[in-house]
Amino acid sequence: MKHTIINEAVPLFIQFGFKSVTIDDIALKMGVSKKTIYAHFPKKETLVETSVFMHFDNVIDKILNISKHSKDPIIGLYQIKKEALKHLSNEKNSPVYQLQKYYNSIYNKLKQMEFNALGGMFSESIRKGIEMGLFRPEINIDFVTRIFFNGIRGIKDIELFPIEEYKIDQLLINFSEYHLRAICTEAGIDKLNTYKKELNI
Repeated sequence: MKHTIINEAVPLFIQFGFKSVTIDDIALKMGVSKKTIYAHFPKKETLVETSVFMHFDNVIDKILNISKHSKDPIIGLYQIKKEALKHLSNEKNSPVYQLQKYYNSIYNKLKQMEFNALGGMFSESIRKGIEMGLFRPEINIDFVTRIFFNGIRGIKDIELFPIEEYKIDQLLINFSEYHLRAICTEAGIDKLNTYKKELNI
C-alpha cells in the first residue's frame, strides 16, 4: 500500500507542487480515507520526502542513460538540459519552487544526493571531452565538476534568480554555454557553435 500511495502522490506533486497538494487530494484520487494514508505516512512531510527521493532516482537513471549514449560531452550536456526542463518550471506551483520555499531541509538533502549521484558521471564526461580534444587537457577535473554543480544549484536558487524575472530554460542555456566556453578547446568551441546552430539555441 505504501508504494501505491507514493505512485499516486508523485504525479500530483509534480503537476501541482508539494505545498499545493493535500492529503485530502491524494486520498480522493486513490478512493481511500485519509486515515489509510496517515497509517503509512504519519506526516505529510514524510510522504513528500519519500516521493521526492523516488522521483529523483527515476530522473537520475534517465540522465545517466543520456550521458552514457551521447556521442560527445557537449551535445550530452544539452540533451541532459532538455531532460531536466521536463522537471523544472518558473511557476509557483513547480516542485522545485515549493520544495525550496516550504520543505527546505528536504531540498538540501536532495542537493547532496544530486552531487553524490551525478558527480562521477560529470567527471567522466570531462575526461571523455579531454580525450576527444574538446576540453582543455590542463583543467582540474574535480574542481570543474564541483564548480559546475555549484553553478547548477545557483541558477535554481529562487532568491538569487526570482522566478518572476528569470526563465529556467534560458538560465540553463546561459549557464551551459558559460561552463563549456570556460573549458573547451578551439575544436570544442567550433563544435559548440555547430550544435547551437543545429539546435537553434
